[in-house]
Amino acid sequence: MAARLSVALASLAIMMVPAMAEETVLLHAAGSLRTALTEVAKDFEAAGLGKVQAKFGASGLLKDEIAAGANAEVLASANMEHPQALAAEKRSGPVALFARNRLCALARPGLEVTPATLLDRMLDPQVKLGTSTPKADPSGDYAWEVFRKAEKLSPGASATLGKKALQLTGGASSPPAPQGRSIYGDLIVQGTADIFLTYCSNALAAQRENPAQQIVQLPDALAVGADYGLTVINGASASAYKFAMFILSAEGQRTLARHGFAAPGLPQ
Repeated sequence: MAARLSVALASLAIMMVPAMAEETVLLHAAGSLRTALTEVAKDFEAAGLGKVQAKFGASGLLKDEIAAGANAEVLASANMEHPQALAAEKRSGPVALFARNRLCALARPGLEVTPATLLDRMLDPQVKLGTSTPKADPSGDYAWEVFRKAEKLSPGASATLGKKALQLTGGASSPPAPQGRSIYGDLIVQGTADIFLTYCSNALAAQRENPAQQIVQLPDALAVGADYGLTVINGASASAYKFAMFILSAEGQRTLARHGFAAPGLPQ
């Protein structure tokens, strides 16, 4: 892992050229990175390295925008596949693994649920199960990976969960996140979902706003991890390469770690 990160860092450094003037970095990033990368961007700007203009959303939709010619310089995705697809199409440079996450269950207050009973609760016809949108958003893809794992524990579970899952976020027509608040916590508050499969970092942010909401760890048999990939789009400004390096730096990695991500660039 460390070797891959070192190679990516070296590749990015080789491609960097001196900037004649500060330019605004155009960042496309996964919605789950909103709080963490907003802080990273503020630190980058405070260091006098440039400005950052960020667009957060579902990684798959952002990748499609870039592939269609959207004005973007850096993609920070909630999976490796989307940036790797851009790199394979010669639209971007190397892809670096810059953060790790995992799926958790965010549950409404009062719902009796533990890691051991989570699958039973998700299968309960009376329990509303929320997910993000597969293909458009990696979080949805990871939720369906949980469903596939559930099949080994309870035959028929994958089809049942896939049918009942409410794809509430991450789609092209999904409502935007409320300004400055967790959409996952709000959906639980509104009663739209009783359990929402989302990233543990998202669940933590939701619980900070709604302390009575529960975070349930997925048992080992259902556990799903998420690798986050970073790439710089061809033709990007020197400031964009600087910002990518800043995310991969110890300072950027510490910020990601504070927001609940595993940061592969930090010493173990």
